[in-house]
Amino acid sequence: MAFELKSSAFKAGETIPRKHTCDGQDLSPPLAWADPPPGTKSFALVCDDPDAPAGTWVHWVLYGVPASVTSLPEGVRPAPTLDDGSRQGTNDFRRTGYGGPVRRAARRTATPSGSTRWTPSPSLRPARPRRRS
Repeated sequence: MAFELKSSAFKAGETIPRKHTCDGQDLSPPLAWADPPPGTKSFALVCDDPDAPAGTWVHWVLYGVPASVTSLPEGVRPAPTLDDGSRQGTNDFRRTGYGGPVRRAARRTATPSGSTRWTPSPSLRPARPRRRS
């Protein structure tokens, strides 16, 4: 099977629910993934909007997610380091953790596969081990 990322909060092509936008509760959406490539050591997630009026806007940066983790709950707390050792970076709202899109921007196509131009439907990337020469 191919690596797959999904959210139970919305499907591909649907509007992101208000509670996951900055006009609502601004909660990160629940995410789940399966079938990472063999040898995956950790995951990194970047949610950004390359079509934002001011240029690419970063909504969430999460990295160092252990390879054993297969999901994130709704409303991940905005802390630099999470209980499993994952780290969150600063988004373009100048805050740590998730910062949802403006509701009108959330109407753009959201695709949990990360294959479209707008990705608060996150791009979750497996981090592969470095090869030593």
